[in-house]
Amino acid sequence: MQRATMDLWVGLFVLAGIGALLFLALKVGNMGTYSSAEGYTLVGNFENIGGLKVRAPVKSAGVVVGRVTDIQLNTKTYDAAVTMNIDTRYQFPKDTFASILTSGLLGEQYIGLAAGGDDTLLKNGDKIMKTNSALVLEELIGRFLFDKASENKEEKNGKD
Repeated sequence: MQRATMDLWVGLFVLAGIGALLFLALKVGNMGTYSSAEGYTLVGNFENIGGLKVRAPVKSAGVVVGRVTDIQLNTKTYDAAVTMNIDTRYQFPKDTFASILTSGLLGEQYIGLAAGGDDTLLKNGDKIMKTNSALVLEELIGRFLFDKASENKEEKNGKD
């Protein structure tokens, strides 16, 4: 009898551990926080999306208001066309600004929406006209090193 009780508790503990792992996997994979059943679609064109992925969050003031549903290359402008599904509870003005931001220094990338002051609101299928591309760490480091090399070269030329 005591052995059966011990086996039952071990089994419950293992099930709780599997449930916790499943919960963490859903959280890490951005699968458990937003249902796209009700929402409207917005599109934004970005020169560089960095590491932005489908299902990445769309946030406004730190609150998840939607998800990225599709990323395509626009073959006419050679920009990335990012389609977002926004929850109908959240309405944004026409002059909303969309930026690709990063959580922390090397964290996940997401789209941040900064609402403007226009009276007319974005509707289903509208395009966000004001966008700001992702900051790519490699480009920043390359620019910094190039600037430093230029400064050193100018200093050498000035001393001669």
